[in-house]
Amino acid sequence: MSINKKKLLIVDDSRLFREALAQKLAESRSITVVGTASDAFEAKDKVIELKPDVIIIDVEMPKKNGFEFVSELMAQYPMPCIMVTSNSSFSEADAKKAGAADFMLKPAKNNEFGTFSSLIATKAIIAAGNPENYKKKTAAKVDGLAVVPDSPSNALKKAVPVLPDKNDIPALTQRAAEGYVVALGASTGGTDALECVIKSFPDNMPPIVVVQHMPPVFTKMYAERLDKSCAVRVREAVDGDRVRQGDCIIGAGGLQLELKKDAKGYFVKCYEGAKVSGHCPSVDVLFNSVAEASGAKTVAALLTGMGADGAKGLLKIHQKGAYTIGQNKESCVVYGMPMEAYKLGACSEQLPLDQIGAQLVHKLATGWK
Repeated sequence: MSINKKKLLIVDDSRLFREALAQKLAESRSITVVGTASDAFEAKDKVIELKPDVIIIDVEMPKKNGFEFVSELMAQYPMPCIMVTSNSSFSEADAKKAGAADFMLKPAKNNEFGTFSSLIATKAIIAAGNPENYKKKTAAKVDGLAVVPDSPSNALKKAVPVLPDKNDIPALTQRAAEGYVVALGASTGGTDALECVIKSFPDNMPPIVVVQHMPPVFTKMYAERLDKSCAVRVREAVDGDRVRQGDCIIGAGGLQLELKKDAKGYFVKCYEGAKVSGHCPSVDVLFNSVAEASGAKTVAALLTGMGADGAKGLLKIHQKGAYTIGQNKESCVVYGMPMEAYKLGACSEQLPLDQIGAQLVHKLATGWK
């Protein structure tokens, strides 16, 4: 296989179509078909396992249609997708609305399949050849809402975390032993924002608990990605998980996350529950539990996001005597959740994204009262 070949995943409920297209695309010098999937659920696993550069996906499939799958994928793990269908009532506009890079109707006759395969190969190569440009277009598409930010999105994309003062780092081990906790919440634009903050944390940080609004499956993918790039150990929450020094636990999509404490220390509770503040997992649910579990021994930050989830929870943490940060307007993709927290008086201060991680470390090391 050429090192420059683009990895392609085919998702279609027709085994005949998958095999025929894979066979045709195998003739391409620029593409290698790394796998196939028969439905959206199998495709999610294949995306995690195979890390394709581009996906070809059918619109009409059992369990979940292609539009739903692409919308979820674009929200948290944007990559080029080309949608295909035999149903002429669907259009390129429908595919683009879901977040797809391109769209094609399947051939109506067998003798048209060769031309179809050649054209879709070209589209796949073009789409896969510009992943950064494509991500810039889709990174602000979350929860099915197309967010078109102004300059803040550019600031967010370029945000480089300010590293903590080296003199602050040794004190973190003692703070962890004393029962301190870090709590973070985010929504629209939060995947990049959280990464910026968590990347600034050294490996001896007190326990970190996080809620990012994200669909099921993608939270695990996101946690695995952060684990590879951050000094702390990042993983998706599992019910009963112990949260220790150097651990960062991210709430699983579709489950509420709470922090609990017993004689052995901190652990998390994950459960199916109704949406709170419009979300599951909800930042308010996590923050309310943190206020009870760690109280004044907490540093917390509410980052970019649409709506008000987390604002009341951050206020509850703040009222316990904890130190709290709201991301400032200029660095947010959407200045919604932090704005509502600020209006409630829930923030000890507001800061640009790149400074939040270092400031949390500094306050843990030196105190704030």
